[in-house]
Amino acid sequence: MTEPRYNVLFLCTGNSARSVLGECLVNHLGGGRFRGYSAGSHPSGRIFQPVLEFLESQGLETGQLRSKSWDEFAAPDAPLMDFVFTVCDSAANEVCPVWPGQPITAHWGMPDPVAMAGDEQRAVRAVQEVVRMLSNRIRLFTSLPLDSLDRMSLQARLKEISQYTDEPAPS
Repeated sequence: MTEPRYNVLFLCTGNSARSVLGECLVNHLGGGRFRGYSAGSHPSGRIFQPVLEFLESQGLETGQLRSKSWDEFAAPDAPLMDFVFTVCDSAANEVCPVWPGQPITAHWGMPDPVAMAGDEQRAVRAVQEVVRMLSNRIRLFTSLPLDSLDRMSLQARLKEISQYTDEPAPS
């Protein structure tokens, strides 16, 4: 018997940094059990250059990446999503897209590296920080026993993951 493969959509506003990183990281860290996608409610039309540079430096595939609208995933022939994660930063008063339908959803807010455009060093650090945060959350998510959790339990676990921080405790 083969394990199920889960479709995971990462959403943000511009689909140029955070959601793209989520797509690539879940594909990389998911052990073949997850297929990542990304989209934006108002796509910028391009991937943020420091994101592409980071992904390429890690040997991750970038050729298929493009900034796209979430409308593509609402089309009749689009893959059905099992999970949808919004990664907008509500602390920065960004408007996050809301995904209709039945997938299990969670909000994993994080700062937007694109806000650092124009300051290359800060942009690179911001990308690295988002990668760290997303990688930790994705590792927790992909280690969940998805086939043995009911929908409500799974939703609760995803909410716990959204609040996870691996920052050192104050001394």
